[in-house]
Amino acid sequence: MKIAVVGDASCVLELEARCPGATVMSCDSVTAMLNEDADAYFDLDFTKDLERIKTLSRLLPKLVFVNSVVDTLQEIGQPFARVNAWPTFFNRDICELAVTNQSLLSTKQFMELINWKYHIVPDEPGMISARIVAMIINEAYYTTEAGVSTREEIDIAMKLGTNYPYGPFDWANKIGLKNIVSLLTSLRKANERYTISSLLESEAGEKEIGN
Repeated sequence: MKIAVVGDASCVLELEARCPGATVMSCDSVTAMLNEDADAYFDLDFTKDLERIKTLSRLLPKLVFVNSVVDTLQEIGQPFARVNAWPTFFNRDICELAVTNQSLLSTKQFMELINWKYHIVPDEPGMISARIVAMIINEAYYTTEAGVSTREEIDIAMKLGTNYPYGPFDWANKIGLKNIVSLLTSLRKANERYTISSLLESEAGEKEIGN
């Protein structure tokens, strides 16, 4: 089993850990993946860029997985498989996938071959777990804004009380505030309960300027 992947080094390592029996080939661009004869291709740096989508579509009908937590397959317009590859999420026992009917069977066969537990979820922004985590992080920022508790206390309470691997602020830093804000912005279009904490929005903007 051969897998070609484009992505941040830490995310590539997480993918390798999930596929111990596979040969994982790291590529420096999606164009470079065109030169690799692989059973599946992972774009962990995916953005909804027309040229990028066009290049990835040349890999079809082979399996193409894209790290697209916010943008749906309907918006992307290609029969890829959406996967949540935000930092830390590949470490979970179950992988969430959104797929088209066209790629459903081949995706299931691939996941079973590499012995990776999976769950097919609706093709919606945030899928399931990312939506929940983003909401928890947002509420934690609202709580801090209100002066109810400190970040350290909230992180400790979440880890001890829910057995989550990280507290909301620690998790937000690992995932990236920009990713959290991007998802919440998309979700808020349909439901105001996802309105972003002004403190979270401000800190995400500061980090963006710092980068």
